Amino acid sequence: MNQALIQFDNVYKKFGANQVLNGVNLSIYQGEITTIIGMSGMGKSVLLKHIIGLLKPDSGRILYEGRPLYEMKKADIDKLKAKFSYVFQDTALFDSMSVYENIALPLKEATSLPKEEIRTRVQDKMKLFDLEGIDYKYPSQLSGGMKKRVALARALVTEPKIVLFDEPTTGLDPIRKSAVHSMISDYQRRLGFTGVVISHDIPDIFYISQRVAMLDEGKIRFEGSPDEIRQVSDEIVQQFIQGLETPHDALTGMASQAQGERRFQEEMARLQSQQITFSVISFAVQNLDEVNEKLGHVTGQTVVKNLASQVKQRLEITDSCSRYGMDKIMVVLHNAKMDKARKFCIKLARELRVCDFIEGECQPGLNLWITAGFAEAREGSPLKDVLANAESKDSTYFEFRIE
Repeated sequence: MNQALIQFDNVYKKFGANQVLNGVNLSIYQGEITTIIGMSGMGKSVLLKHIIGLLKPDSGRILYEGRPLYEMKKADIDKLKAKFSYVFQDTALFDSMSVYENIALPLKEATSLPKEEIRTRVQDKMKLFDLEGIDYKYPSQLSGGMKKRVALARALVTEPKIVLFDEPTTGLDPIRKSAVHSMISDYQRRLGFTGVVISHDIPDIFYISQRVAMLDEGKIRFEGSPDEIRQVSDEIVQQFIQGLETPHDALTGMASQAQGERRFQEEMARLQSQQITFSVISFAVQNLDEVNEKLGHVTGQTVVKNLASQVKQRLEITDSCSRYGMDKIMVVLHNAKMDKARKFCIKLARELRVCDFIEGECQPGLNLWITAGFAEAREGSPLKDVLANAESKDSTYFEFRIE
């Protein structure tokens, strides 16, 4: 693997008698979202503050592109810090400042840009985050979800290379929580920043993360991909994940990804012992980015929620469905060959309308482009292979536009 952008090398930090970081070793790679998980009080926010230089380790090193931070000259450290931005847990907006002034603040404090250039950058970010028309409103006049968008706009207005998020979804309802995750993922893809997120939102945060690290007793107990953390045998890691992961996905009301995987294994056991065939369908909203751009991320996640509802109400009692990604839904059809899966998708396409998905006024000309890949399971095939087969255009694949 390439050299880490940020690396913790045996970092220790104590406050009085409380040893918070106890030999942390961690690598954060450029252009990825790395999520730090762990129980409350384990030092996740302390770790984050070390990354941005708000705290200094008692011992050990923090390296940027292989260079120890505290061996750099002051001018180099200042230049490095200018690449960072921080999204606080409570948004940390200034109540006495308007939305425009809050977003413009980092540019006014850290740059010598002329007023017109600052105005252009702020307006660009307000458009990007669907905040147009509220320039002169104050934080007290905004909803919780809108405050989060203002905080994100302020964090990104300086076009940082590294963005730190300290529990960015605290206090939000499931749709707005999912919308913030969608925004972080969307803008990270568009702007290419490196993201470090502290979160308890399991499994939702796994949908947008490339890497996950678990902090436990002041050490990194696990570091790897979301798929790897689900498979790791460490009992403490698994107990922590399962303790936060509910049987039902909060956004869609469907089974969680873990529950969906268990249902697949049950059906596979029936196939192997009783030769009872089953099929898998993978639904995805392919133009979700367009919906997000035109109507906002809350509407985008409402579309996913309502697709789940429309699918769920058409299933037989022996079938199951689960959320399997930010915009993916997996259906397991019991005692079903490919033809039954095809008929299910065709019937769904005929019956749906855009207004079934978008609450409020439908926007003229907006279609939803939904794909449904399906495959019949074969004995002994792992779920990832069945899904890959279902989602391959070389296999049976169905797509439809809902007007």
